[in-house]
Amino acid sequence: MAPKVSVLIPSYNHARFLPAALHSVFAQTYTDYEIVVVDDGSTDGSVELLRSYGDRIRLYTQSNRGTYPTLNRCIAESRGQYLAILNSDDLWAPIKLEKQVAMLDSHPQVGLVHTDGYFIDAEGRILPGNPLGFEWPRTPTGNIIEALVRHNKIIASSVMIRRECFERLGGFREDLFGSGDWEMWFRVALEYDIGYIDEPLTMYRVHGANASFQHRRVYEDDVKVRTETIHACESRLWQRANDPKAMRLALAHSYACLGTEYALLGDRKRARHAYLQSLKLYPLRFKSLLRLALTYLPIKTPL
Repeated sequence: MAPKVSVLIPSYNHARFLPAALHSVFAQTYTDYEIVVVDDGSTDGSVELLRSYGDRIRLYTQSNRGTYPTLNRCIAESRGQYLAILNSDDLWAPIKLEKQVAMLDSHPQVGLVHTDGYFIDAEGRILPGNPLGFEWPRTPTGNIIEALVRHNKIIASSVMIRRECFERLGGFREDLFGSGDWEMWFRVALEYDIGYIDEPLTMYRVHGANASFQHRRVYEDDVKVRTETIHACESRLWQRANDPKAMRLALAHSYACLGTEYALLGDRKRARHAYLQSLKLYPLRFKSLLRLALTYLPIKTPL
């Protein structure tokens, strides 16, 4: 009989952190789960370490393909009704799965539920402030589409999602480097409510190898998400909006972000167009006006 929950662990060169990640799953109060690990061509002894856990995990290996192809392989190999993602360097509190299963069981309109949490360092110590430049994302439970138009509001390791979301909407976009989770959550939020548990149940580990430190690739990814997913379905967004004014401001913010991303990538022509789109939606957005003006300066100043 298939377990109710599949824990999906994409593994890549995190042998140092894998035991702690796995033991945070073994310590869960909710026990109707399987652990599906796909190792993405690790070269640091991760596979040998993972094999030592025997039948406590279901292990698959592949040559290196990247984060989102690996997650899609995890999904394909899993059997559960609910899927919980745990990056191989992150941790969970013991009641995380129990709390999330209860929410999905009692809220059929919720497609995905995420949790509060905190950032930790390589040794597991809580990091103060915002070590990645942003606060831990928090949202109300419900329709949060405007928030996801603005930027990603969901940490991947905090997510439990219904299998039916992937069956209806498809999997993660495999051409993306670091923003494929945001793109996926956005597609889910167009069709479902998003749940949130306001308890620190997920620990995101910050260390020098985090993908989020590779800035140029992140900017390129964000441009794809905004142009090919968010702004490509604006008519659907207006239908899904909680409030027309809130959606207008969210779209203005998104175009402004797009302008800055283009500028940081050196494409001032597209940056100007994006800032103008932002100003059409919200003429009083002073930052967009200022940054539009900066695109005409001859100096190479980050906007």
